[in-house]
Amino acid sequence: MVPLAQLLASHRRILVLDAVSQRIQAGLLQQGTLPLWAESDAEAGRGVFQVTENLLARAGAELATVEAFIFCEGPGSMLGTRTVAMALRTWLALQPRPVYRYQSLALAGLAEWRREPRPFTIIADARRETWHVQPVSIDGILGLLERRATADLPGGELLTPAGFRVWSKPPAQVTTCRYTLADLLSDGGDHAHFDPVNLPDAFQTEAPEYKKWSAQPHSSETAPTR
Repeated sequence: MVPLAQLLASHRRILVLDAVSQRIQAGLLQQGTLPLWAESDAEAGRGVFQVTENLLARAGAELATVEAFIFCEGPGSMLGTRTVAMALRTWLALQPRPVYRYQSLALAGLAEWRREPRPFTIIADARRETWHVQPVSIDGILGLLERRATADLPGGELLTPAGFRVWSKPPAQVTTCRYTLADLLSDGGDHAHFDPVNLPDAFQTEAPEYKKWSAQPHSSETAPTR
C-alpha cells in the first residue's frame, strides 16, 4: 500500500476518479501546484468523461500527459464503479500507466477518525437488506470489511457517507459523514493508502456464484403430474 505523498513524488500528474456516490468526483493532482477538482450529477456514462475533460481543459493538459490513475473500487454504486473501470481499461490499452485503487469506506473512515478520534463503524447499503460494514477502532485502525444483514449490524456509533444511494431502510441511529474528495484528501491524503492494480474492477465482498444450467427437453416424463 502506497501513501498519496509517495505517488505524487513519483508521478507528475495523477487523475483521480470516484463514482461510488450519487455525485461523480474527480481530481487532477500535479506536482508543484494546487489540485484541481470537478464534480458531476450526470449519470456515470456521461459524468465520468465530463469531469475528466473539465479537469484536463482547466490544466491545459491532455489525457496522454496523465502519468497515473487512482480510482475508487467501492463499495458504492456498482454501475458508477464499473464505468470508471471500463474507461481506465480503455485508456490503459491505448497507453499503459500505473493504476492505484482505494475503498470508499476506508477513505471516509480514516478521514473521520482524523477529524475526531474515536471508535465507530462506517456502513453503506449493499442491497437486499444488507450493508457493507467497515469498523474503525479507537486507535484509527481499520477492521475487516464485511457484509451484514440489518439485524446484525454492530452497536455503537454508525455513520454512512453522504450522497451514497440507499435502498434498504437505514438503522435509526445512523448519521452521515462527509464524502467529498477535495476534503478527504485536503491534507495530502497521507492517512490514505492506495494499492496498485493491473486490471481496474469493481469491489465485491463475495465472489459471484453461478449455478450450472442443464438443458432438459420437455417430454411426457418431465411434465408435472396432477
